[in-house]
Amino acid sequence: MSERRLIDLPIPPEAARQRVDRFVADRAGLSRTFVQRLISGGHLTMDGQVVRASSTLTPGGVLHLEIPPVAETTLNAEDIPITVVYEDEDIVVVNKPAGLVVHPAPGHATGTLVNALLHHVEELPGIAGVARPGLVHRLDKDTSGLLIVAKGDLAQSSLMAQLKARRVKKTYLALVQGAVAAEVGRIEAPIGRDPLERKRMAVVAGGREATTGYRVRERFAGWTLLEVDLVTGRTHQIRVHLTEIHHPIAGDPTYGNGTSRRGPEGLTRLFLHAWRVSFTHPRDGRLMRLEAELPPELLAPLDALRLASSRSEG
Repeated sequence: MSERRLIDLPIPPEAARQRVDRFVADRAGLSRTFVQRLISGGHLTMDGQVVRASSTLTPGGVLHLEIPPVAETTLNAEDIPITVVYEDEDIVVVNKPAGLVVHPAPGHATGTLVNALLHHVEELPGIAGVARPGLVHRLDKDTSGLLIVAKGDLAQSSLMAQLKARRVKKTYLALVQGAVAAEVGRIEAPIGRDPLERKRMAVVAGGREATTGYRVRERFAGWTLLEVDLVTGRTHQIRVHLTEIHHPIAGDPTYGNGTSRRGPEGLTRLFLHAWRVSFTHPRDGRLMRLEAELPPELLAPLDALRLASSRSEG
């Protein structure tokens, strides 16, 4: 079992009209869902009284949040090879390959990145449950690239607070179908469950706010390579947004059409890679900027497109 944590949260005047769960989540650097569970369990108090989610914040008061010990995980450490891009006493940044599930879930109890991390790092903090030790964000199974993992409470709180404040900059490389007209663009469209197919996400009225920025990096016949900035972090956001503007990602079996699903010759997977991440180091405040170049299975079809382009120009 991990140790019980107590966090004191002074309430400033400007917080008077905020929702309790949102205020606590932002100040404690925790997910709102996790905070809601803590509040429901009576773990938020002020002046010895339990604070409910519907309570009104009183400026000048101090909230006391108790985070109970995280139950011992039944997850097994597995000797799964992982590529470490950066590591110190606080964080480890890995380059996740496509096809590797990030954390255990129904149907994927073993063989995940978490299982690999438990082998690589002796102790990882529990975050909002035992199944995701150390994780503060995630990547889809079919997406490769950089993933930041906290190795302690300090890093966990700092990174989650940075993510909530949108101070972690994540840039992806995506090959999309067609000629993207604008060299630079921004997509702002709410995302929620597809009402016709619940396993998919879609742009829907009343969905969660979602913003994606992009820049054209290279152009080819029938395809465009983009640098994509993930401003918000909704499920399948990049894939949904690029499909919404009629430029689905190459190799996407879920959101693409016939041509984009096949992708250019030689492509065998989704062409989406978390290429660069920038954030503030949780201990000393220095700017961290890390990159992971495209893996061979994405470089090969891209080089083929470049070769075809140079031949046509010649």
